[in-house]
Amino acid sequence: MTRALFIIDVQNDFTEGGALAVEGGSAVAAGVSALLAEHPDAYDVIFASRDWHDPDSDNGGHFARAGEPGSTDSWPVHCVAGTPGAEYHPSLLLPDTTIHIRKGQGHAGYSIFDGISLGGEKTGELLIANGVTDIDIVGLATDHCVRASGLDARGHGQHVRVLTDLVAGVAPDTSDAALGELAYAGAVLVTSDVVV
Repeated sequence: MTRALFIIDVQNDFTEGGALAVEGGSAVAAGVSALLAEHPDAYDVIFASRDWHDPDSDNGGHFARAGEPGSTDSWPVHCVAGTPGAEYHPSLLLPDTTIHIRKGQGHAGYSIFDGISLGGEKTGELLIANGVTDIDIVGLATDHCVRASGLDARGHGQHVRVLTDLVAGVAPDTSDAALGELAYAGAVLVTSDVVV
């Protein structure tokens, strides 16, 4: 068994004070760092994704037009490549061996599988190259990118656990629905105390 950790979009724009802030986002950043510090050998591979949207584009309609409030398909401008909002939250401390995935370059890109590494490799290819069979998922937001990443991981044949104390969502009802959908797809919902 080779276990990976997916850290989904723990970025300044998705935490308190950001363009699309998720309540509890900063606590998730600190909690993930504490998990990695307490269990440095728990994961064979660590992936961290970031929205990394093109600056002079609506990114395939992902950014709402000026004056529009946004919807479930289009959002206010966020996580523009090279801006402070696109950077990881300062409380998120990642090992040097972390594989960084950038997604949403010119398109929506909710799932970590929609992105590519800094070396241009797709997430699915990297899972195969590293022999990954099991994935734990943490991060933001439960009802969007965590959901999409977890469903895609199941679609790639991975055994998936969602660490429910290390995710935070946009809204309680949609987050609960997302966790239910993930469980129905075969993901296991646990808390981080299962990590050893």
